[in-house]
Amino acid sequence: MNRIAHRFQELRKAGRAAFIPFITAGDPDFDTSCAILEKLPAVGADIIELGVPFSDPMADGPAVQASSLRALEAGMTLNKMLEMVRRFRKRDKETPLVLMGYFNPIHHYGSARFAKDAAEAGVDGLITVDLPPEEDEVLRLPASAQGLEVIRLATPTTDSHRLEAVLSGAGGFLYYVSIAGVTGTKSFEVGDVRAAVSRVKARSKLPCVVGFGIKTPEQAAEIARFADGAVVGSAIVSRFADAAGKKRESVVKDVVDYCASLAESVHAARKDSVVE
Repeated sequence: MNRIAHRFQELRKAGRAAFIPFITAGDPDFDTSCAILEKLPAVGADIIELGVPFSDPMADGPAVQASSLRALEAGMTLNKMLEMVRRFRKRDKETPLVLMGYFNPIHHYGSARFAKDAAEAGVDGLITVDLPPEEDEVLRLPASAQGLEVIRLATPTTDSHRLEAVLSGAGGFLYYVSIAGVTGTKSFEVGDVRAAVSRVKARSKLPCVVGFGIKTPEQAAEIARFADGAVVGSAIVSRFADAAGKKRESVVKDVVDYCASLAESVHAARKDSVVE
């Protein structure tokens, strides 16, 4: 059993959802990013999404776009990102790490080579936003050969026919995008998301997590009452925006403390609720 499956098994036994923070690798710089990554499990991160910086992140809103640019300007590369993962694995052998990004950098690196190097570094899964199910064999096959889970996205516009294609070959968990649009720009309607998650879970045994549009601990808790996990990205990376000129310790503490508050809300969400 891989780390992702094992973690969700643990969460089911504990009767709670996963808190899944997203940070961009190398934002605002390599050392600060490493320091934050290493501290996230201790404050309640159940799975970590590590963003792969890209110059044209079309699915991302202003906050994540800015985080990618900061990381790239600080010299972040795929090789350095894998070095971050290797450093993390020296301290943490259990917390699942999922890389989230776009296919262009992976294509340039070489899909088979990337899958091998990512698996050896300690990556557990891949979310490639711009690689649809019909075209993802170029990455899915070498990734599967290395034991990497290819995680698929479903959205508010994913109908029953399309959902069948999304689920075919999906692994790890399903990522439900709560809004139609880019990250961090809109809020979701809880009732609509709940209905969509129920529809997905009726068709698949994969855990279903929800991301996009979750901006506060309260919203994260709302999602955690019925989904298998809550992903928070833009609200976290926004806290890096004014990092310039601040001491590293201050930036790390601010981000880690905020993630702790999100984790606490997610983990407490079902204590007084009936889970569907």
